[in-house]
Amino acid sequence: MSSTNEKEAAPVHGVPLTEQVIEVVRRDPAASALPYLLPYVDVPWVEGGVPAPMAEDVLAKAVFPSGRPLSPSLRAWLSYDMSLLERHQWFTADGAFAPRPLDRLIADEMGAFWGTEFAWLAGRLSECFLLPGGSDSRRILAVTEPDEEGEYPVFALDLDDLPYLGLMYPGFDVYLADTAGLLDLGERQGYSELIHHGTYGGRMRRHARQCLGGAAEIQYPFDFEPVYAELVREGDGASG
Repeated sequence: MSSTNEKEAAPVHGVPLTEQVIEVVRRDPAASALPYLLPYVDVPWVEGGVPAPMAEDVLAKAVFPSGRPLSPSLRAWLSYDMSLLERHQWFTADGAFAPRPLDRLIADEMGAFWGTEFAWLAGRLSECFLLPGGSDSRRILAVTEPDEEGEYPVFALDLDDLPYLGLMYPGFDVYLADTAGLLDLGERQGYSELIHHGTYGGRMRRHARQCLGGAAEIQYPFDFEPVYAELVREGDGASG
């Protein structure tokens, strides 16, 4: 089989893609998950290099507080290790999921002032989790309506210039694979450019419709964004 055919046959979504990431991580669990982006920060894939999987009986029954199911890729990852997500405040002391509304997560990470600026979206993005990645920016998984793969979107938050929120990945599966260096996505010209990608664009556009009224990204001042009036009119301005 040619290398071209092998590349075409490579997994591109969901559990098969996540399992490929796990195989890479198993070779060196203590290696940094962000060696190129943040070489000066130790962000090991697995704390101490020894995987700590979620107990099978717990994982089998696990759902988010809203009742939404775990995505297939997240379930596959947790069956391998919890430590990466534990270090990013995904769980309570007793191991339950601990999502935060978007504005509260931003306030915790960036300061109360910035959280207030995103309160109008907190009703729609009410179950958010921090992911490793970014330096001045952040990566946030939001539990919303899942896409056709059963996956939830990953957003980029950037406050370096003007406050910005944009869809970056269509799911935890693609986020993991790109972080592990398995996807040849080229050099990005913007956070949300996967919305035009041949493989992932459809999933990105679905999340854009569900989360941001069809927009791939929004930037301050938000009340000048066409999506602002639509989402506030739908009653998503409450932080809940």
